[in-house]
Amino acid sequence: MIEQHLDTVLRKVSQLLVQKKLRIATAESCTGGLIGHMLTNISGSSSYYICGLITYSNAAKHQLLGVPTEILNTYGAVSQQVAEVMAEAMRTLSHVDITVATTGIAGPTGGTKEKPVGLVYVAVAGPLGTNVRSFQFYGNRLEIKQQTCHAALTMLYEELTGHF
Repeated sequence: MIEQHLDTVLRKVSQLLVQKKLRIATAESCTGGLIGHMLTNISGSSSYYICGLITYSNAAKHQLLGVPTEILNTYGAVSQQVAEVMAEAMRTLSHVDITVATTGIAGPTGGTKEKPVGLVYVAVAGPLGTNVRSFQFYGNRLEIKQQTCHAALTMLYEELTGHF
């Protein structure tokens, strides 16, 4: 069921990006490139998908996206603050209209009481500013990644239609 809905949202996002002549880039951590993969599964996506970075480690987040070490140390990689900086930095680096960033714990290991497996932050930076949302997903690793991808595409759709 989620795959069918995911495909519908993906097609709507793709159509809106084309219609509005907007360009997009991704900065992914816990999704490991799945959002970029989904966006490029649509024929003609080269007209709007510019690039993506998989910044899985803290060092990559810092070195490639400029996430300050202080933010990583204070809030942790899985935080609203890091997701926001990732999205905004990627938008600046890639010179695009909209970016989406993800950071979270896909599991099955890595969770804590404060930050359990399935905790994910998704950020969308675009003309309306930057919106960050937290989610608590459940399931196995792939299911959490798929749910995160769906949430990111839904947030992109909301950005593109002005319904944040």
